[in-house]
Amino acid sequence: MTSPGYVTPLVFVTGGVVSSLGKGIAAASLAAILEARGLRVTLMKLDPYINVDPGTMSPFQHGEVYVTDDGAETDLDLGHYERFINVRLSGKNSITTGKIYESVIRKERRGDYLGATVQVIPHITDEIKRCIDAATQGFDVALVEIGGTVGDIESLPFLEAIRQIRAERGPDKAMFMHLTLVPFIAAAGELKTKPTQHSVKELRSIGIQPDILVCRSEQPLPDGERRKIALFTNVSEKAVISAVDLDNIHKLPMWLHAQGLDALVVERLGLADKAAPADLSEWLAVVDASEHPIDEVDIAVVGKYVDHKDAYKSVGEALRHGGIRQRTRVNLRWIESQDIERDGAGRVLAGVHGVLVPGGFGDRGFEGKVLAAQYAREQGIPYFGICYGMQAAVVDFARHVAGLEGANSTENDRQTPHPVIGLITEWRTSSGEVERRDEKSDLGGTMRLGLQEQRIKPGTRARELYGKDVVGERHRHRYEFNNRYRTQLEDAGLVISAKSMDDLLVEMVELPDHPWFIACQAHPEFLSTPRTGHPLFVGFVRAAREHKAGGKLLKEAKA
Repeated sequence: MTSPGYVTPLVFVTGGVVSSLGKGIAAASLAAILEARGLRVTLMKLDPYINVDPGTMSPFQHGEVYVTDDGAETDLDLGHYERFINVRLSGKNSITTGKIYESVIRKERRGDYLGATVQVIPHITDEIKRCIDAATQGFDVALVEIGGTVGDIESLPFLEAIRQIRAERGPDKAMFMHLTLVPFIAAAGELKTKPTQHSVKELRSIGIQPDILVCRSEQPLPDGERRKIALFTNVSEKAVISAVDLDNIHKLPMWLHAQGLDALVVERLGLADKAAPADLSEWLAVVDASEHPIDEVDIAVVGKYVDHKDAYKSVGEALRHGGIRQRTRVNLRWIESQDIERDGAGRVLAGVHGVLVPGGFGDRGFEGKVLAAQYAREQGIPYFGICYGMQAAVVDFARHVAGLEGANSTENDRQTPHPVIGLITEWRTSSGEVERRDEKSDLGGTMRLGLQEQRIKPGTRARELYGKDVVGERHRHRYEFNNRYRTQLEDAGLVISAKSMDDLLVEMVELPDHPWFIACQAHPEFLSTPRTGHPLFVGFVRAAREHKAGGKLLKEAKA
């Protein structure tokens, strides 16, 4: 632990030219190297949008909503952070403009500002600085990523706040790392440095001089271009870091370490007495397992947002992690669930070795998910249902095994004769009857969110995979398995393999007479990392290998 009164040094990560350059991955990779040097590291994200959080934002616009232990709905970059460093983050590590203004207005209404005119400076910037302090205390070093690009009007309060922090704390307690694009113009056959020069010029115009430039390009930055960038941006040549497009994001910590990025940070922030030589052996093992597989499998991910794969970022990563743990390349087939409704599961899913149905909301494509669960169940193909994927599996089982014609979720059919999935208020009523509610829920405040413990049933596949009786998983959903159908579905052969600690909520189901059929209400993908994997994903990928091999693996290995 750090000593009392220790001021955590900060590395602010900004981006320029265009979005989606990979600030989150770059920040996470630097954090991974610093952690590998024995430092206690944390990260946080400052997002400029006015939504309080991304919980109600469209996956097509925002991508995945990541969930932390304390139930915060955050940007997907927090997923990158937790997959790269061994720290569990919280809502404090994800700040939006909406959160900042909400807090400031609440204080103004209480009279905390003693009648002062509330302004961006100092009130908004002071609140931003307070949030940064709250999230970074107790660590040796913290990385703070600012969303968007320099020049965005929405980002200006955040940039002003970090400028103030640098002025207040000094260069040995706060430094700036700026990520830019160095495009290759094929017609000219040259890398162009002008976009980087202009991006830094824009940053300097608001009082921020970058200490480090991370230059994203298709090929390594030649020495001539590196010197040119250093000269025009007033950055040391050794602090101009080349970030090339890599075929494996897990190589980035080694790539950045080889160029001395972590050494620059350690030296500048006075961390040499705390930092040991970097031990990147775990990352080398991850890369080695990824690049030298002994097997490969094809997994179908049947979702509603597959045209925007960032909506399932953690699912895709967790599947690959499950493969890494057994030196297996996982080839993902992204399948739109509505295609199954139109063309049939047999045609769309032909040849896959496993079927995963992830989370989602709303009735669009739900029947396609049900058909995917039915196909995997009937054909003996390994099936993994997550959240909505569990609900789809329960609906399929109720309709086609238990004989409950018309069974459905009340999210999609409020008049269903067999609401096997519903809001908890719909089946827990004083009269004992299923309550029908037509009013619209507050979409931002009715979720079951965050880490919840669950008890695993002895003798189940889930218990075998987890190796323990009680586990914690993160949740993000509204609808639940309807307890009024527990006995009926269990009598038909469905095994309830995990329940909440109070025995009220069904957490996992499985089929004992199937090669591998498991579905869970939680989102285990949020707790998977490339270095450890997750038992459910490791088990699922192994089952896919067994299915491919006709029931018996010829080879086995661990990463």
